[in-house]
Amino acid sequence: MWFDLIRLVLWLGGKPYPRMAENAERVMNQLEGKKTVLAVSGGIAAFKALGVLRLLKQQGADVYVVMTDHAAEFMKPASFAMHSGHPVSLDQFAPAHGWQMEHLALAQGTDLALVAPATANAIAKLATGIADDLFSTLFVALAQRVPTFLAPAMNPLMYGNAVVQAHLDTLRGRGVQIIAPRYGQLASTKEGEGVGRLAEPEEIVAEMLAYLQRVDA
Repeated sequence: MWFDLIRLVLWLGGKPYPRMAENAERVMNQLEGKKTVLAVSGGIAAFKALGVLRLLKQQGADVYVVMTDHAAEFMKPASFAMHSGHPVSLDQFAPAHGWQMEHLALAQGTDLALVAPATANAIAKLATGIADDLFSTLFVALAQRVPTFLAPAMNPLMYGNAVVQAHLDTLRGRGVQIIAPRYGQLASTKEGEGVGRLAEPEEIVAEMLAYLQRVDA
């Protein structure tokens, strides 16, 4: 119920009809002032992360964007910086926070974390605790401390791989919320259709809000 209501309100641009306004307002205000880390890993679906960022900001979240090196090959960090109002974090050893390493500065005060898109490589790192770049080190620091959401996106053959599914099961067991990929047309025309398409930005944010509503109820 909550997912459908929230998704409709997001589709309407955050302006619900009067009849649903009371219920919607109670749910939609959950992100107000929340420090939210949006991690973008390197897949063609990275362009959709801008839409996710826009919706999170629309709901009042204070969004800090982290990009992997591969993600920066698909999308320019400047686009995320402009929409978030904060510099994009790429370098674990950036000196901007004095004595604090970048991953610790980002983790400080974080309320929510989202990986969108989450590639097979990103999922494997999070499941096994590998910490070899800013993205993975940050999530080791955040592990099980804040509500964490993962929105996978990849080729259906990769998504169906037993190792990828085992990693997702591991993350579910740790309380990570998996926003399942959808069936649809994939990035390459040669790939056709299948399960692996990143959920739409409205669906991702709606699932986040619906989960928070259930936890707070």
